[in-house]
Amino acid sequence: MKAIVVTDKAAGRAGMTLVDRPDPDAAMLADLAGANYGDVVVEVHASGFTWDELSWPSTWVDRRGRDRTPSIPGHEVAGVVTALSYGTAGLSVGQRVFGLTDWTRDGTLAEYAVVEARNLAALPGDVDFTTGAGLVMAGLTAWQGLFVHGRLEAGQRILVHGAAGAVGSMATQLAREAGAYVVGTGRKADREAARDFGANEFVDLENDALEEVGSVDLVFDVFGGDIGSRSAGLVRAGGTLVTIAGPPETRLADGLAIDFIVEPSRTQLGEIVQRVRDGRVRTNIGTVASLDDAVAAFNPTQRKKGKTIIRVRP
Repeated sequence: MKAIVVTDKAAGRAGMTLVDRPDPDAAMLADLAGANYGDVVVEVHASGFTWDELSWPSTWVDRRGRDRTPSIPGHEVAGVVTALSYGTAGLSVGQRVFGLTDWTRDGTLAEYAVVEARNLAALPGDVDFTTGAGLVMAGLTAWQGLFVHGRLEAGQRILVHGAAGAVGSMATQLAREAGAYVVGTGRKADREAARDFGANEFVDLENDALEEVGSVDLVFDVFGGDIGSRSAGLVRAGGTLVTIAGPPETRLADGLAIDFIVEPSRTQLGEIVQRVRDGRVRTNIGTVASLDDAVAAFNPTQRKKGKTIIRVRP
């Protein structure tokens, strides 16, 4: 199979290459002696990646801390199940699936991927693979930030940073759909897109005063640093700041500040994809590239809008 691999941590993105790798051994997967319980082989149709994942320790080592280079990046997948191991539940061969794969195993920028079945959800036939892959990281991150960690309720006022980005636009849509009042932020050029995704107000972080937003019940932060610290001062008593940008630098006087790492969830993916089918939310996909062009897509020469998806199969 064709796959993108990274071979040198020091080289980073410069060490990415497209190579031929052996296909996953379906016979071994199905054999009791060689089975990795609960795994499935997925024929990858579309894949997503995170721009900074080559800096993650999990890209270079397995769960036991052992070196696993050369490794395959990318952890968002949409495709078709081609083989099952022992212990697999809820999936069948030939089923369309999408999901978030394990950080410490080879990823999805390849023609096939071995994935724990519990990390995958059924992808309805009326949702294409590109959309499915585009939902995974953005959808789960937004869902968990808002509802699991942020405990968002209807009628609350929420500040969403990066409201025109892949994650922020999903958070904006889900928050509005849940009955919240959303103040989105971003660059001046992002205003129209953020409003189109449902932001009630927009703050231009380059020219507007963030502090004029006033108090909010929840901050959804993707930036960290100075923006995250200043946002902490906007959280009203009993409110919450959730961030994916690392531990908050500022403590809340009377509230919660939560840094989290997104986790796979079959149930949450089902909720998210149903909202797509109903027309209540949509993906924010900016670029679609082939696997042959994945190295270039991982190394853009200019800022890209929306999520980049690698279309592995036409």
